Amino acid sequence: MSVRYALLGLLAQHPRHGYELHAAFEAVVGGERIWDVKPAQIYTTLARLQDGGLVSPEAVKQDGGPEKRIYALTASGRTELDQWFDSGVDREHHRDEFFVKLMLSLAMPEINPRRVIQNQRLRLFKDLHSQTAARARLNPKTGLAQILLFDKAIMHLEADLRWLDMVEARLEDVQRQPLPQPEARPRGRPRKPRAGPTPA
Repeated sequence: MSVRYALLGLLAQHPRHGYELHAAFEAVVGGERIWDVKPAQIYTTLARLQDGGLVSPEAVKQDGGPEKRIYALTASGRTELDQWFDSGVDREHHRDEFFVKLMLSLAMPEINPRRVIQNQRLRLFKDLHSQTAARARLNPKTGLAQILLFDKAIMHLEADLRWLDMVEARLEDVQRQPLPQPEARPRGRPRKPRAGPTPA
């Protein structure tokens, strides 16, 4: 999720200043251990939203302190937020760092791809234990939304573990196949098209 839409959604509830937005964002996602967004990113995103006409700031004087900027959603911001709610969310299933690591290990004789798989399996089991323990600490009567988020993370980890089993079972078949190579492209500048006959 882009942080921009989270901020638009929070401002749709009521106007807030940057510090309030940061605290509200952390509360929604379940804390910084789930999604660590620095205050600087909040303010940078707010500046971009303001430049795009999606939020408008208002300076409010504070007793004995500098002015505080309160941000409110504009009509354009509400339109963009509604469009976000009306659309699905893309998942980057194919942008996978482990897959890149595995493919590189297949091209390097000194690296054992089975060890790479085993190391990833150990990491996933560690993450699974951590997520399961965190889920167990939540009270279903007050933290059901966060429990459902942990359930999703746990199910993804379990799916990744099953996928690793599939990869390991078929690793020899993969090793027998050529590794992907870039398409050959002609070097140099493209030729200029020949000028055709001048029409009479």
